[in-house]
Amino acid sequence: MEERIRAEERNTISIGKSNKSQRPIGDVSILILTTILSSFGVLAVYSASRYVAKTQYGDEWYFVKKQALGLVLGIVLMLLCGKFDYTKLKGKRIRHVALIVPIVLLCLVFVPGLGKTNYGATRWIGIGGFTIQPSELAKYGFVIFASAYMSDNMAKMGTFKGILPVLLSGGIICLLIILEPNMSVTMCVALLLLSMLFLGGMKIKHFLVIFLPVVLAVPVLIIIEPYRLSRLSAFLDPWETPRGEGYQLIQSLYALGNGGWFGTGLFNSRQKYRFLPFAESDFILSIIGEELGVVGVFALFSISGMLVYRGIKTAIKADDFFSFLLASGITLIYGIQTVINALVVSGSIPPTGLPLPLISSGNTSLIITMASMGILYSISRKENSFARVSKRTKRRRFSYNKA
Repeated sequence: MEERIRAEERNTISIGKSNKSQRPIGDVSILILTTILSSFGVLAVYSASRYVAKTQYGDEWYFVKKQALGLVLGIVLMLLCGKFDYTKLKGKRIRHVALIVPIVLLCLVFVPGLGKTNYGATRWIGIGGFTIQPSELAKYGFVIFASAYMSDNMAKMGTFKGILPVLLSGGIICLLIILEPNMSVTMCVALLLLSMLFLGGMKIKHFLVIFLPVVLAVPVLIIIEPYRLSRLSAFLDPWETPRGEGYQLIQSLYALGNGGWFGTGLFNSRQKYRFLPFAESDFILSIIGEELGVVGVFALFSISGMLVYRGIKTAIKADDFFSFLLASGITLIYGIQTVINALVVSGSIPPTGLPLPLISSGNTSLIITMASMGILYSISRKENSFARVSKRTKRRRFSYNKA
């Protein structure tokens, strides 16, 4: 009887592999929510940028055309990644490539002629009309490497020596990003590093040994760069320098205040008329708040919260440690960046140059984030595959027991 049950289990698995109708669908809501947010992002970018695009580039569609192209490429990559066997990322060669390539690109940012400097920061690589922001790749490359390493070395994660490879790789990425300088993304990667180590099984005492120096390093990093100290002062009292460092935060608060509960209406923002700097990128949430009000912002973050929830659920239901860590890392990147952007725009933390994922103008961030959501969907497909086989096996065991 037992051999008959095992044979039925093997047949169930083989049928699932060969019959397309039996293929697991996965958590489709991940794809739907990602597409809704990124599509709305194109609309928001048009509304926030059309005046600046018209006056600066002579084409009100300048930014939105780039964003629409990023959306199309992002959807294609998301669907391809959704069908990709993500377990291949666990291979030693791929995990090291995923880590090393972004680090090399981060180094190339400082090469004269390759690195592009805007507003005093060199964060992009430019070749002709094509630009890429290596820090966006670095976040996901680190998650792939950390997930693969920690899942292969679970027994070592309780020792300080065992966590060193993850700690050093994340530290190198943070160092290169802070040299650009880009403190906001450095903070994101640092939080991601600590979160991944914690999920990977790091002991609390090791967590404190790492966390305390990081906390102590923050004021040092602020002091050594005058512009960061100015931003901190502007955060504490923006009206002290209303035409200086405090200007952007004041204009952001004006936009949110002007929106009220229901907003001024789509395309009717006043602050986007060159009052609010970076209205189409880092502070696009302010324009959304002005045009759609508290209700619109609540709806936006409800959808974002649902996406984070689906990511957490995918991680919890993962059938192996690598899948759990990879799903957690992807969800953490999106969640951390979304929360920090909202806190900056609302004046809850000092201003930093950090876009709102899937919404703000920027092809690199949009395409890579959508591709990562495709990987998250792929993880959910594998979970459903195992769940379906398990249910069939239980039903057959139950029927045999009754017989």
